[in-house]
Amino acid sequence: MGSLFRSEEMTLAQLFLQSEAAYACVAELGELGLVQFRDLNPDVNAFQRKFVNEVRRCDEMERKLRYIEKEVTSSNIKIHDVSEHVKAPAPRELVDLEAKLDKLESELREVNSNQEALKQNYLELEEQMSILHNTQTFFHVGDHYAPFAEGNPLPQQQSVGIQSLGCLSGVLNRDRLPAFEQMLWRVSRGNIFLRCNEIERPLQDPVTGDGVYKCVFVLFFQGEQLGIRARKICEGFRASLYPCPEDANERQELTTGIRTRIQDLQMVLNKTYDHRQRLLVETATTLQVWFIKVNKMKAIYHTLNLFNLDVTQKCLIAECWCPVDDLETIQRALRHGTVSLK
Repeated sequence: MGSLFRSEEMTLAQLFLQSEAAYACVAELGELGLVQFRDLNPDVNAFQRKFVNEVRRCDEMERKLRYIEKEVTSSNIKIHDVSEHVKAPAPRELVDLEAKLDKLESELREVNSNQEALKQNYLELEEQMSILHNTQTFFHVGDHYAPFAEGNPLPQQQSVGIQSLGCLSGVLNRDRLPAFEQMLWRVSRGNIFLRCNEIERPLQDPVTGDGVYKCVFVLFFQGEQLGIRARKICEGFRASLYPCPEDANERQELTTGIRTRIQDLQMVLNKTYDHRQRLLVETATTLQVWFIKVNKMKAIYHTLNLFNLDVTQKCLIAECWCPVDDLETIQRALRHGTVSLK
């Protein structure tokens, strides 16, 4: 690289390259790093140049590689460094690498989508299990009668049978509970009775993976109109509503079924996680090599866009600055690039 200093004697050279050999010749010159090409199309828009489609394809592959890299790093998998020199790939490798990255990206997105859907189902089952566990204290097992909190009966009624009341049960983010309770009181004028219990351990968000603290609530009310209002308030506060049977036997049966589904779903989640990890570990070994190949291909096509086409459309004309002492090395690289095409 010392030959690029100002003290080096430079000369302006003109190159005439066959269209078929231009890529290989530029690749050889790029490995040397001894020439600086001039733009012979300064008035041509970047989107109107000859190799703009190839550059776009390289940009798309770069996007896919960045997505794959993000997935690998987010899983705390180490990306292997490149221990040997990686040469610029041949143009025909562009199609193969493009197909490989497209397949890998599609598979990763499908696995992530399935995993997110499974985690969402798992979260819903955990929330429903929490409701069934916490609402045991809200319903009397013997005669389906729920004495509300002592000293806080429903307005104008000291005790009300469960069968004569409407009921909504669900799960809500813990930090939204005070505003939720206040809104229920204002809308119903105190005619909706709220019971709630906090879920001790945080539940995992299926999208972000963060732990979220939530609470279980049950609403008791009289009348269809009041039930509609209560449901709308729950939707507004993004509460998840789940059915909760009043009968103790039904609750026990539902709890057993949900527990079995949670165990089965946990097995599927573990297999999905293992498959994703294997895929990412295998990808991490060649990810840096792919990055280098795509970057070199993109640089070559960017350079080819600086060239001019002759009138026969079979030859590319280029101008470049190069050191006088390295002309022989540059000519040898051009010959090697032309021979490698044959």
